[in-house]
Amino acid sequence: MTDFQKILQESMIWTEGLAAVLSVVYYNRYNKEGYWRYFSIYLIIMFVSEVIGKWGGLIIDYNKQNFYNYFVIPIEFLFFYWLYAAKSLGKPKLFYIMSVLYLLSFLCTEFFFTTKKIILSFNYTVGCLLLMILVIMEYYKQINSSEILNFSRNKMFYINLGVTLFYIGTLPFWTFFNFIKEYREIHYIYFSYFLMSGIIMYLLFSISFIWGKQSSS
Repeated sequence: MTDFQKILQESMIWTEGLAAVLSVVYYNRYNKEGYWRYFSIYLIIMFVSEVIGKWGGLIIDYNKQNFYNYFVIPIEFLFFYWLYAAKSLGKPKLFYIMSVLYLLSFLCTEFFFTTKKIILSFNYTVGCLLLMILVIMEYYKQINSSEILNFSRNKMFYINLGVTLFYIGTLPFWTFFNFIKEYREIHYIYFSYFLMSGIIMYLLFSISFIWGKQSSS
């Protein structure tokens, strides 16, 4: 990792912390249903997880790869399935279906793929593809909404844009990570994009709490 990427990595962690703090301050704004508090809790968990991932090894001995593959990343996908399908789109059954499909991908990994990887590529690919479906559905909902002209006040607009840049944008990087890492320049560019898009995503999450409100379903 270059010095530039180290700066980006630490910036991403503190941007997560900023988003978590702002979510605590602003989550009750326009929050008639009250479920945005769970987004705040999610951001706090993600920030704490990244702090553990960055500096936890200095305090305790733990398997960093398993921590991310079996705890952090599953929480990310399952939370967004819930936020998109069950809450924003109003399709709780879709949330359960996608959650089951994603969790079943772990069985496939255990039986057919090696688990000794930085990121479990198959699980991440399945998780992102399912999330991509929800992202497209959310864009369709926003485009066809009567409040399309007031998109800047729509909380999910910022969240959807951030998720698109980070999760969908980095899907090829983690799916083909074992191939990309063999090509140093491509790996450098894509890993840098991964870090920068993460920073942008958490900034957009912060903006969603300050400027946005939940549009009506």
